[in-house]
Amino acid sequence: MLIGVGLSVPTARSENVSLTAPAGEVRLTVTGNIRKTNSAGAAHLDDALLEALPRHTLETSTVVTDGVKRFDGFLMRDLLEFVGADGTTVTASALNDYTIDIPMEDFVRYDVLVATHMDGERLQPSDKGPFWIVYPRDGHSDLQDIRYDYRWVWQLIQLKIK
Repeated sequence: MLIGVGLSVPTARSENVSLTAPAGEVRLTVTGNIRKTNSAGAAHLDDALLEALPRHTLETSTVVTDGVKRFDGFLMRDLLEFVGADGTTVTASALNDYTIDIPMEDFVRYDVLVATHMDGERLQPSDKGPFWIVYPRDGHSDLQDIRYDYRWVWQLIQLKIK
């Protein structure tokens, strides 16, 4: 359910709900205004928890690679719904300390992918992994604007919902 420009997940109760604890290595942490947690105020997500999200494929060009690439992963809006996010901004942080605020409406308006694979290969921290926020830039002329290029966060490790 969409409320204003924030994302909200319909629940029977408004209180926090626990997620299953991660069994494997924590690959992505989501904090801030979320209703589903498995740690003090955070959702620590391992591969098994993330693999429960519907998978999607996107073919698009990027400003940092040659030609059209195939990206596989899950939609950012599905992830935000999974953790019960409610806000207007997502602060995305990367392994290399890059941080940027992204309007939550981007994830409603576009099929923004959190890529786990590029051209069939698992993204590694040494090459844009473990996750890369990828916009469907070839399908939308407005995504050719440089302000969207800054939102393509690679080496993604944390999201904070505000």
